[in-house]
Amino acid sequence: MAQIESLRTGQKFKKTEAGEIPVEWEVMSLGEASKEMYRYPTYYNIKYVEKGIPEVRGELIKPNGTLETDMSLYRFISQETATQFSRTRLQEGDFVISVRGTMGEVGIVPKELDGANMTANLIRISPDRNKIYPLWLQQVFISERFQEQLDKASSSTTIKTIKAPELESLKLGVPTIIEQKKIAEILLTVDSAIEKSSQLIDKKKELKKGLMQELLSCGIGHKKFYKTEIGEIPEGWEVVRLGKYIKILPGFPFDSEFFSDTEKGFPLIRIRDLERSYTETYYTGEYDSDFIVEKNDLLIGMDGDFYVVLWKGEPGLLNQRICKIDSINSQLDSGYLYHCLIGKIKKIQDSTPSTTVKHLSTKDIENIKLALPSLREQKRISEILSSMDTGIDNEIQEKSKLGLLKKGLMQVLLTGKVRV
Repeated sequence: MAQIESLRTGQKFKKTEAGEIPVEWEVMSLGEASKEMYRYPTYYNIKYVEKGIPEVRGELIKPNGTLETDMSLYRFISQETATQFSRTRLQEGDFVISVRGTMGEVGIVPKELDGANMTANLIRISPDRNKIYPLWLQQVFISERFQEQLDKASSSTTIKTIKAPELESLKLGVPTIIEQKKIAEILLTVDSAIEKSSQLIDKKKELKKGLMQELLSCGIGHKKFYKTEIGEIPEGWEVVRLGKYIKILPGFPFDSEFFSDTEKGFPLIRIRDLERSYTETYYTGEYDSDFIVEKNDLLIGMDGDFYVVLWKGEPGLLNQRICKIDSINSQLDSGYLYHCLIGKIKKIQDSTPSTTVKHLSTKDIENIKLALPSLREQKRISEILSSMDTGIDNEIQEKSKLGLLKKGLMQVLLTGKVRV
C-alpha cells in the first residue's frame, strides 16, 4: 500500500452545501454528475428463461459497493423482454441503487454484467465520465457521509423510500478527475486486501471443516473400523449418549426492567451476542452467581440459529434461550466436545422443518450420541482443530484491522482532509 505514504494534509477549505471541502473542489449535485438517472420499470408476469439477459436484483448488491458475479445466483430474461425496457439496460461503470426497503445499497456494474437488466426497487445511475470517475463515485456511495445524506433525504414512512428527484439533489464535493482516480486507487487497494483476507478465511474454514469430519469419524492413524448406529468408527472407540457425560444449565429470563445499554451493570449474554462474543446490554439487578459465564465456557443458542461457541468475551450473565454445557465426566475433553457439537447441533437444526420456529431443547442435546476415543486422542484432536481456529481468528482480526483502516481513509480522503 505504497500509495498511502504519498498522502498530505490539505490546508484551505470552504464551507458548502456538501460540507467543508478543499477550495479547489467543486460542489455538484448527483444529478449534475450523472448523464442519466432512471427508475426501475413496472412489469408483471415476466417469463424467465434458462439462458438470456441477467436480471440484477437488490439482493445481489454486496456491502462493498459491488455486484455478485456468480451467475448461478441470477435469473435471466429473454432478449425480447429486455428490449422492451431499454432504459434499464446497464453498462459497465453504471450504478444500481436500492431506493425502497433496504434503501441505499449501491453496486457498480462490472464488465461481466454489461448489458444486464435491472429489476424493481432499483435506480440506474449513469455517471458523466467527463466529470466523474466511476470507481471514485463507488467509494462515495458506500461512505457513511453519503448514506447519512440519503437517509435524511428519504421519506419517513414505514418503508424507507427515496425518489429520483431527491436523489438527484444530493450534493457532492468533487475533486478533479485526476484526484478522484488517486483516491479510488488507494481505497481499492485496501478493498483488495480485505477481499483476499476474506478468501483466506473462507479457505481456512473449509479446510477445517474437512479435517474436522475426518478426525471426528476416523481419528488419528487408525486402520481398523467397525460399524455402529452412528456409522463406522475406529476400533477402541465407543458410542456414548451425551446426557451421561454433561450437565446442562439453561439461561435465566432476567427482568428486562433492569436492562441497560451503559456499562454500569454486569454484561448480559443474549443469543445475538454468541457469534460475535461481546455484549451491548448490561444487567443492573440482582442475580445468582450460577449464571455467570466465564471465558471458554461452552454455550449453545437454543432458538433460531443454534450457535455453538466457546465464549471469548468478558464474563457475563447467561440469559434465557442459551444454555451452558459442563463436562461432568473426566473421560470427556471439553475441547473435543465443542468440536463434536458443532456438527451434531447443525444436523438437528437442518432437520427442523423450515416452516417451524427452530427450537433446541435440553433433551435434544442429552440424546446426542458421540463417537468417543480415548481421552488422550480426544485432546490431540482438539489441539489440532483448536490450532486451526486460532489461525482463522487471527485472520479475522487482520481483516477487522483492514476494515478500520479503510473506514479511516474514507473519512479523510473523501472529504479532502488529507490530499493525494
